[in-house]
Amino acid sequence: MGRGRLSSFDLLPTEAEGIVAWAASELADREKTQTDIYAEFVAKCEALMAEHRGELEFAIPAFSSFNRFSIRQARMSARLTETREIVAVLAQKHDAKASDDLTIIAGEMIKSVVLHMLGDGADGVAPKELKALADAFRAAQMAQNLSSDRRAKEDAKLAARVTEAVETVAKAAGMTKETTEAIKAQILGVQA
Repeated sequence: MGRGRLSSFDLLPTEAEGIVAWAASELADREKTQTDIYAEFVAKCEALMAEHRGELEFAIPAFSSFNRFSIRQARMSARLTETREIVAVLAQKHDAKASDDLTIIAGEMIKSVVLHMLGDGADGVAPKELKALADAFRAAQMAQNLSSDRRAKEDAKLAARVTEAVETVAKAAGMTKETTEAIKAQILGVQA
């Protein structure tokens, strides 16, 4: 089952991607009215076609399509802003030592936003947006994996230092090997 008919934004050529990105950025800035941004959008599309001297022709999305695009962008922007605010609050409550946990939390939030947006299939996520979402999802997963790898390496370094310290102290105190191993097991939480 497909998502239906492609929107006029989906049908724009790749050469117009920069104009679409510009429009999305202008809409997110909220400094100009949607009508003013649409007028500039149309002018930029016409200039792009003129620049290609008839070799590039495409239908410029109507204002109603631009309005739907604007609403989608506003929803996406609101979700991303909400996610950033949550991560900022979490960052204030965690010290640098807990950065791995924060990375995992942020990664899960990003993945949640991506999945939520994909669940709103009725909004008609454009292929370009889908790629951006997939990239964000992949980047979040990679950050979590790096965070887990770094934590494992740090845990291994700590275990080596603890082992060395316990053995040094045990040797100086004249403890048996069994006592030393029992102490290491208690500290490290593993059987030696």
